[in-house]
Amino acid sequence: MVVHLIGAGPGDPELITLKAVKALKKAEVVIYDRLANEEILKHSPNAKLIYVGKKAGEHSKSQNEINKILVDEAKKYQEVVRLKGGDPFVFGRGGEEVLALQNEDLEVDMIPGVTSAIGVPTTIGLPVTHRAVATSFTVVTGHEDPTKKEKQVKWDYTADTVVVLMGIGNIKENTMEMMKYRDPKTPVCVIEKGTTPDERIITGTLENISQKDINPPALLVVGNVVDVYQEMKKK
Repeated sequence: MVVHLIGAGPGDPELITLKAVKALKKAEVVIYDRLANEEILKHSPNAKLIYVGKKAGEHSKSQNEINKILVDEAKKYQEVVRLKGGDPFVFGRGGEEVLALQNEDLEVDMIPGVTSAIGVPTTIGLPVTHRAVATSFTVVTGHEDPTKKEKQVKWDYTADTVVVLMGIGNIKENTMEMMKYRDPKTPVCVIEKGTTPDERIITGTLENISQKDINPPALLVVGNVVDVYQEMKKK
């Protein structure tokens, strides 16, 4: 018995890894998220499919329920796939699922995915680092668990580039906090539904990006690398 914990990538079904495809082809059960492109499920034509997607304000299953499903299915089948959007360990709660399975002495095979934090900017030609402009970057969640006793995200990051995932619902509050530590004129690029046919790119600054028409899922890239991207577009 083995559970393959797979990152499905940022949206484009061709950005999944070969190792992940091999595991999907053998799968008897696939437990998948909302952000995993359903085209990927075609690699598992004979598998039992279980949808456990979550989005803001609409949770199909709680994390505890998902953990239980994983354990139950892993005890019944030899080849189980847990398919998660992006990379399972970048705000994907993959660590919690691994621990739940290991607590039941179940084997886990971890297969990384292309995280949207890097893959999405790359596909539009936006470098998160660039010589003489940005030598560091931070990836941060824009939506912390509201049940936490204390917030961990302080928005005082000193990295040259900040990539914000899951931050559209709180974009106004988050950018206001960032402006306590960064120039309000700092360039920002929002990539909506990145790597998919419905992709949209919206640019602005920390002081005005929240006034733009933006819909989730989307990520924000904050920093002078956005100017590099704008320069590339002119070539």
